[in-house]
Amino acid sequence: MTTMMNTMNTMNTTLPNAVPNLDPAIESIRAKVLAGQRLTLEDGAVLYETRDIWSVIELAKLVRDRMHPGVAYYNINRHLNYTNVCALSCKFCEFARKQGDEGAYTRDLDYIKEQGHKALESGATEMHIVGGLNPYLPFAYYTEMLSALREIVPQVHLKAFTAVELVHLARIAKVYKRDDTKVGVRWVLERLKEAGLGSLPGGGAEVFDERVHKEAFKSKIGAHEWLDVHLVAHELGLNTNCTMLYGHVDKQDERLRHMEILRRSQDQALHRLGYTGDGDGYIAQGIVESEQISAPVITLSGEGATLPVARLAEPGLHDVPVKSNKDPGSASRATEETNQTAGGYYQTITPLPFFPDGSDLENLPGPTGLENLRTLAITRLMLDNFPHVKAFWIMQSLPMAQVMLEAGADDIDGTVVWYDITKAVGKGTHQETTELDLKRAIEEAGYTPIERDTLYRPVVRSGRDWRVEG
Repeated sequence: MTTMMNTMNTMNTTLPNAVPNLDPAIESIRAKVLAGQRLTLEDGAVLYETRDIWSVIELAKLVRDRMHPGVAYYNINRHLNYTNVCALSCKFCEFARKQGDEGAYTRDLDYIKEQGHKALESGATEMHIVGGLNPYLPFAYYTEMLSALREIVPQVHLKAFTAVELVHLARIAKVYKRDDTKVGVRWVLERLKEAGLGSLPGGGAEVFDERVHKEAFKSKIGAHEWLDVHLVAHELGLNTNCTMLYGHVDKQDERLRHMEILRRSQDQALHRLGYTGDGDGYIAQGIVESEQISAPVITLSGEGATLPVARLAEPGLHDVPVKSNKDPGSASRATEETNQTAGGYYQTITPLPFFPDGSDLENLPGPTGLENLRTLAITRLMLDNFPHVKAFWIMQSLPMAQVMLEAGADDIDGTVVWYDITKAVGKGTHQETTELDLKRAIEEAGYTPIERDTLYRPVVRSGRDWRVEG
C-alpha cells in the first residue's frame, strides 16, 4: 500500500502541468477545473466514459488539495441503530425487518442510555443515530431518546434521523401534509432540536430519479420531499449531509443528475449564508427538482475559495463564519455581515456502493472497485460547492478509503463500533476500528490526520477528555 501511495503522490506532484492526458476530451474539463468553473452534465459523462481514469483521479485530487491542503479528517464516533423494524420494503435493503420477523429489534430506553454511557467512556464526540420506519413507535420515543442521551452525554453531538425518518415522524405525529412536506417536518425538527438534535445524516437520498425510485424504492420518499426536509433543517440552523447509493438499477447519467440536484440545493444554502456566486455559471436544464432554485451558481473548488466553517455559539444555534485556505481569488466568497447569522448547509457528500447480497436485487453484480474509485473522483469534481467528500470505510473498506484520499476524498469517517445496515467487510454488527488505525491509514496516504467533531471543528484530545479547538 505504501508503494502505491508513493507512486500516486509522485504522479501528482507536477499538477497542474502534469503529463498530457491520454484522452484529449479531458483537456477542456481540465481547463474548467483549473479555473474553478462548474462542470456540465456532459463533462460528467466524459469523466465516466473515458479510459483515462488517472486523469480523472488527478483532477479530483487537485480540487481536494485546494480545499484541504495536506490534511484528512476522521472522528471518534459511535453508531446507534435503534430499530430495524420498517414499514418499507425497498429492494436494495437487507437491513429492514417486519414486526415479529426473526432478528427484528427495537431498542428500549435502557439500551439507548447504555449506548450513551459507552460513548462517554470511549471519548466519542458524535453519536450517529438512524433506524427503520417503525410504525409501532410513538413520536415521544424519539424526543425521549434524544433527551436521555443529552442528559448522559451533553457534550456529544447527536447526528440523527434521515430525511426519510423525519417524514415518517411527521406522519406518526399527525402533522404531515401531503401538499406541503415542509410544514410537518418543521414541527418535528423544532421539537427534536429542542430535545438535543445537532445535525442530520445524509441517508435515504439513494439516486434522485423517478425511474430508479419506482423500480428500487417506490414506497420511500422521492427527491422533492428529501430536499424539502434538508431545506427546513438548513433554515433552522442545522447542518446536514447527503449520500448517493449507486451501482444497483441506476445509470451513470442518473447519478450525474442526482449530483446536479444536490449542488443546486447547496447553491441555495450557501446563498442564504451570503455567498455571492456566479450568475453566468452552468445550470442544467430540464431537471424538475432544481428548477425552483433561484440562487446563482456558487463554487468552492477554485483557487482561494472560502469554505463555510460551522461552530455552535450555544446548543442549537449555528453561527457560520467562513475561512479562506489561501489569499482571496476570483472564487465564490461570503460577505462578513450576512455570514454571521444562523443557517445550515450540506457539509459532506458520501458516495455509497450498493451491496446486493441479501437484498431483492442480489442478482445484480454491484459496482467494482474501479467504479467506486471513479465515482468518488467524479463526485468531488461535480459537487464543487460541497466542503467535504467522505470515503466511508465501512462500505468501501479501510484500504480502499485510504486510496480514495488520493482520488478526491478528505474524510474517512470514524471508529463506528456498531453498524447494522450494510458493510463491505466482516460479518455481524460489530464494525469497529481504532483511532490508531485511522490515523495510520491517513498518514500512509501522505496526509496529516486531523480529528474532527461532527461540524468539522478540530478536536484537541487527552485520552477520553476532549475539547473543540478555537
